[in-house]
Amino acid sequence: MSVRRVVVTGASSGIGEAAVRLFRSHGWDVVGVARRADRLSALAEETGADVFAADLTRQEDVDALRSHLEATGPVHALVNNAGGARGLDSVEKSDVDDWVWMYEINVIATKRVITALLPLLREGARQTGHADILNLTSIAGHTAYVGGGGYNAAKFAEHALTEVLRLELNGEPIRVIEVAPGMVATEEFSLVRFGGDKQKRDAVYEDVPEPLSADDVAATIVDALERPRHVDLDLIVIKPVAQAAPYRFHKGELRVDGD
Repeated sequence: MSVRRVVVTGASSGIGEAAVRLFRSHGWDVVGVARRADRLSALAEETGADVFAADLTRQEDVDALRSHLEATGPVHALVNNAGGARGLDSVEKSDVDDWVWMYEINVIATKRVITALLPLLREGARQTGHADILNLTSIAGHTAYVGGGGYNAAKFAEHALTEVLRLELNGEPIRVIEVAPGMVATEEFSLVRFGGDKQKRDAVYEDVPEPLSADDVAATIVDALERPRHVDLDLIVIKPVAQAAPYRFHKGELRVDGD
């Protein structure tokens, strides 16, 4: 089989960056997409990945991405990783602009990219026999929690989008996969959520034994896409052992009951 090409959004940091590195180490052609051209350039130089700077909340940027991909080769897989959270205030007191931002980047941007790239994925499927769309959501898209408000709403919507897409593509050789991580200690997710407050970010992970890393989630993404083409891992929930739910996680050493 010829080398497959995957598009990874949100590739300039965290899970997206880790996924680009791992796909490249497995021999994939990779196109990393993000807003920050400087970080993408460094990633390209280090890994040999192709990169494309785009703000996926802007239709003109998504259209330019599609044109770039059409001009440079087939597309066999899409990893919609771009997303984020802002704030932990209540539904009553949270900033509506934060809600709009979360919905735009988690839901509308995902829809924009799928609409733009699905014809290219169909061409890729004709070439290799199948194609993949993997949406990175969150356990926040399956279980509500106090302070989750806007992020819960956005990720529940992205989960619903994924479920509907799978129904709509039934009968085509295109797998639709959802990966829903729990607590992942990345450099930027909680920093963005708390408006750049590093102390609040650090407190999220304090004393939690072994939260997931970006590499852990990237390994799950790559494994799902490298499964035999008739195997569709519809929904993969991945959490650290210390986390039972979005609102319940253990702090301190894990011990066998009775020890």
